[in-house]
Amino acid sequence: MTTRDLNALLGSRICHDLISPLGAIGNGIELLTLSGINAAPEIALISESVENASVRIRFFRIAFGAASATEMIGAQECKALMADLSRGGRLNYRWLASSDMPRREVKLAYLLLLCLETALPYGGEVTVAHQDDRWSINSRADRMRIESDLWALLVDPSANTDVTAANVHFALVGPAASLAGSRVSCDLSEGEIKIGF
Repeated sequence: MTTRDLNALLGSRICHDLISPLGAIGNGIELLTLSGINAAPEIALISESVENASVRIRFFRIAFGAASATEMIGAQECKALMADLSRGGRLNYRWLASSDMPRREVKLAYLLLLCLETALPYGGEVTVAHQDDRWSINSRADRMRIESDLWALLVDPSANTDVTAANVHFALVGPAASLAGSRVSCDLSEGEIKIGF
């Protein structure tokens, strides 16, 4: 087993272990609401925070978790997760892929979405499509923050770039692309980023 496999399993384990307590907190909030104290602003804040954390954990479980060669992910699951992410964040996601996809490819797509989140801290529109065995992830925003050395890692994983915990997803794209049997292409322009694999 490689270090890469162990890291992915570690990601899966952490996400798996966090989902249960988050679910328990959500159930507790629901019980408090049923008892008649749902108008309290504290309850609304806790409920919203738990919901946002649960969505992020579900997303991270695929982006950072293990993905076997035979696993598939349903299109409806991806669409629902993108809708949930759109509700809780600054970006509006549209998932246009309509068929079930290999988990390794979806993992790569999710890592690339994290890269776009980094580049679009002020919000924007992101569209994910799949046609003729080719993925396209396009984004538009009025304001972007592009760190070119990080984006260089997408097309050249061997680039000598310092990576921190906040942008580790850029370094994970290369290994994920290799596992998915893909090469990532990237076109950065003012107000728009186009990624394909």
